[in-house]
Amino acid sequence: MQNLKMRKVFLQGLFFTLILIVTTSCNNGNNHNSNHDKQAMIDTEIAFSNFSKKYGMKKAFIEYIDEDGVLLRPNHLPIVGADAIDFLTQVNDSTYSLTWKPLTGSIASSGDLGYTYGIYTVQLKDTTLKGTYVSIWKKNPEGKWKFVLDAGNEGIKNQNPEQ
Repeated sequence: MQNLKMRKVFLQGLFFTLILIVTTSCNNGNNHNSNHDKQAMIDTEIAFSNFSKKYGMKKAFIEYIDEDGVLLRPNHLPIVGADAIDFLTQVNDSTYSLTWKPLTGSIASSGDLGYTYGIYTVQLKDTTLKGTYVSIWKKNPEGKWKFVLDAGNEGIKNQNPEQ
């Protein structure tokens, strides 16, 4: 009888240990994938800025916006989908350069939705303007990140943008 009780306790302990190992392994795998997806999203944000610097803001935004993407702009209602793309095609970006740098971002545990935020710079002929932005990103069925919402706020005055 004693051996039967000891065997039962041993099997329960073994079962609990196996459940703990499987659960921990699954969580570690998800964290690794989430970290990989987060870095891929941030890398896309950086590529988006580099594209803007090389080809202009208009082409960059048209390239990286999701078909249902939303632009939040001063003195406008939200500009959505085809209207956002139409709005972008009318922008004259020949007199300035727009670039930005993400400070950080986060990603959903599903790995297909996330956000970044950071500092943008508008370089005019003799003037540099800075502001803050946030982008919400979605991974499309092909596995590419596209932004679904873009918003910015003007003005950073004599502040360290890393704060």
